Parts: sequence; structure tokens; C-alpha cells
Amino acid sequence: MLEWLKTNAEKARAALTTEVTKFKNRTFMEATAAACAMIAAADGEVSSVEKLKMSGFIKNSPELKVFNLTDVIAAFNDSVGKFEFDYQIGQAEALKTINKIKGNDGASRLLVRVACAIGASDGNFDDKEKAACRQICLELSLPPSDFEL
Repeated sequence: MLEWLKTNAEKARAALTTEVTKFKNRTFMEATAAACAMIAAADGEVSSVEKLKMSGFIKNSPELKVFNLTDVIAAFNDSVGKFEFDYQIGQAEALKTINKIKGNDGASRLLVRVACAIGASDGNFDDKEKAACRQICLELSLPPSDFEL
């Protein structure tokens, strides 16, 4: 049973990586970074521990390795800076950036799956992170139920 779960989790991650490669462009990367920041800020504050955790996830994530790491971290930090200045401004700016991929169903769905993976990366996909993912779904006109949110 454990081996089956491990094999299927690895297959799912490999499929997600392949899909991200299809959408490798600056707009998608910035939307992904904004989603990461939104998940990190879900509790109303982005702590230095969360920044390090998200930075580590970005560096080690097979799904995000297709992007230039420096660009992803810069986009993430820019988005986090807006949340730190004012949560509502940060959220509005993140959603505006995420909205730029709206209409591309494949990219939109992939972004939500990546956001969910980021939320669950610490083993605890909490209610606030799920709520942030639901907001991303709504911004992209996707039903949250498609992602079990």
C-alpha cells in the first residue's frame, strides 16, 4: 500500500512538472509566484520562516524548476512585499497578476493545482490556505469543487 502511494505521488508530481513546462512563460511564472505569496500570506502575515519555507519550496519543486530561480524568487518577494505593506493591497495585486492567465483553461487549472501543492507542502493544508486557493479559483472562474476545495 505504501509503495503504491509513493509511486502514484511520484507519477502525479512528474505529470504536474510536464504540464508546467508547457506553460513556461513570464506571465504564468508571475501568476505562480503571486499564488505562492497568497498562500504564504493566508494567515494575514508572511513571517520570515514562511518566506524561507516558500523559497525552499520554489528552489526544490520539480514543478517550478522550469523557471529561472532568480526570476521566481524576485516575483515572489515583490508580491510578498505588497502583502507586507497592506494585506488587502497584496491580495488585490496578487489576484490581478493571477487574472492575467484567465481564459487559458489549462494554465488556470495548473496554477490552482500548483497552489494546492504549495499549500500542502508542509503536510498541513489548513483552512486559510484552502480559502486562498478558493479565491484563486474564483478569480480564474474555476469551480473550487474541481479541486476538492
